[in-house]
Amino acid sequence: MRIVSLLPAATDIVAELGLAAALVGRTHECDWPPDAVADVPVVTAAGYDAGDLTSREISGAVAHRGSGLYTLDADLLAGLEPDVVLTQDLCEVCAVSYREVAGALRVMDAGPRVVSLEPKTLPDVLDTLVQVGKILDVSDAAADRARDLRERLDRVREAVAGASRPRVAAIEWLDPLWPAGHWVPEQIRAAGGEPLLASPGEHTGPMTAGELDAARPDVILLMPCGFAPERTRAEAAPRDWQGRAGQVWVLDGPAYFNRPGPRVVRGAEILAHVLHGVTAGAPVRDDEAHRLI
Repeated sequence: MRIVSLLPAATDIVAELGLAAALVGRTHECDWPPDAVADVPVVTAAGYDAGDLTSREISGAVAHRGSGLYTLDADLLAGLEPDVVLTQDLCEVCAVSYREVAGALRVMDAGPRVVSLEPKTLPDVLDTLVQVGKILDVSDAAADRARDLRERLDRVREAVAGASRPRVAAIEWLDPLWPAGHWVPEQIRAAGGEPLLASPGEHTGPMTAGELDAARPDVILLMPCGFAPERTRAEAAPRDWQGRAGQVWVLDGPAYFNRPGPRVVRGAEILAHVLHGVTAGAPVRDDEAHRLI
């Protein structure tokens, strides 16, 4: 089977299912696991060079383009002759849309199966793993992995059971401020926190600094979409967050919070450490969670 993944979370899922060797195409942002995807052909590119742009400048560039950030090499995609293409239609800013992919593949005589993955909640994420497993003919392995991930989530909940629940604001973009929705509130709740500013499954919008302050968070989590932790630390000056919460943490958003893939479970384990100082799973490294304030 020849697989093209046009969504980083889908690449994570394919790897989780032991099928990374079947990947024949990926996006420029599919970066995990590094050794498995390094030589896989890249069929997308950023619509502009984000480089050292700030969050505000990136937001302005997206607004100016009036569409997503990705361009698709349709000729390369067709030439790879995939059997299955995994994409999404949830957010055109985050990845190539289902409509664009379907249009690009109409030129093929016998088109591949194009699958749009649309998880919005934490249970959806695990169900998507099972869905992809069925499509890729590894149903048993997918069911086993989903069960293992659910058991890890249960261990997180057990580790924080009975603890006080701090009020938590998760921020997935810095300027304008944008609260993290979809599965992130459930990650917070599983780790023993009370999520603010968004409900499970919610597609959120920008907010003001006053709205953040009015929510009275005990903990603020900075997890900008697409930003590695070092980039977040470079932009999120401590003085801008001082006094807004008792603790402010920088997290690895792309790895554990922005993408609806298996590693969201690791995100919940990290939050159990951040919110309660408990270890659920492997010890948390500084590159996974770094206290800013």
